[in-house]
Amino acid sequence: MSQTPTFYILHGDDSLAREGALAKLRAAMQDEAELNTTILQSDAPVAEVLGAAKSMPFLADKRLVIAHGLISRITRRDAGDDGKAAVKRLLEELPKLPAFARLVFYETETLEDSNRLLKKARDMPNGFALNFSAPESLNKWLLARAKANGAEISPQAAQAISDLLSYGEHSRNAKGKNAARRREGRRGRALALLAAENELAKLADYVDGARPISEEDVAALTPYVPEANIFELVDALVDGRGDRAFQLMAQYFHDNPNDSKGMRLFAMFVGQFRRLLMARDYLDSGGSGGKDMALALGLHSFVAGKLARQARRFSREQLILILKRLQRYDEEMKTGQIIDPRLALDILLVSLARQ
Repeated sequence: MSQTPTFYILHGDDSLAREGALAKLRAAMQDEAELNTTILQSDAPVAEVLGAAKSMPFLADKRLVIAHGLISRITRRDAGDDGKAAVKRLLEELPKLPAFARLVFYETETLEDSNRLLKKARDMPNGFALNFSAPESLNKWLLARAKANGAEISPQAAQAISDLLSYGEHSRNAKGKNAARRREGRRGRALALLAAENELAKLADYVDGARPISEEDVAALTPYVPEANIFELVDALVDGRGDRAFQLMAQYFHDNPNDSKGMRLFAMFVGQFRRLLMARDYLDSGGSGGKDMALALGLHSFVAGKLARQARRFSREQLILILKRLQRYDEEMKTGQIIDPRLALDILLVSLARQ
């Protein structure tokens, strides 16, 4: 008979699946008063984490300890000798945990396969590891998620949401060669999953089980980008309405406190102008907007129609110059020449509004 795990590693950027797994573990404890549940943050010393896991449970047969972000902290490159010592102690002590221990390492990032503690969880009979990496295909995830929640969504509608959230672009970045771009891609996918869950819940309420969610429903209820209408922002810039552009950006930050630094909004600008250049090239080659462009560029027809309208307001040369400027700002942010990404966004809006 296999040994019951005494320590778990739950890691990965699919926060919904990861939180669901932790919820199941907590429910299995049947510790509603949380007399035998200890939650520790990433700065907790390893000795404190182990001490909590080894403490005898009170009037129960199990003790649950949840350590948030500990492994990520002690195994990062700049953790130094203290990190190495912490890893060494865990490697020595984890196999010796008492049978009543349920020690959960809860990591919001995906750990590398080479991580020694992750290997330990996979190799030891008392260890268990689950990787909750965001799915490659948001379409399949949406179809399965809708079914699990008693709703139904058409494949076309699922594709529309994926397009609206730029999920494919985040997935490509997550598999790139550049480490910073991979982290950015994984973070983008995680945020997109949360946004997709919110959109799915909203759309499911809208159709109320009367029929499957259609792409027309997506077009009617879901803005082109999550939380902010990037089309309206760009329209304001093209029209020279700088005040309106700054108003929209301020509203975005008010509605999205998790993006207080502006990295995600900056990525939206980059993605939008890349798509506009693709649309401009397609139109210049003799193509038409709407469904033809949607098929040629692999976009949702609702998105393609808006792109065609907006792309006609730029020349190819203008779009190339804007993208080069965005690339320069990106390099300056990564090298510390522009410390605050929101400053880069302010500079960008001012410069584009004056064109």
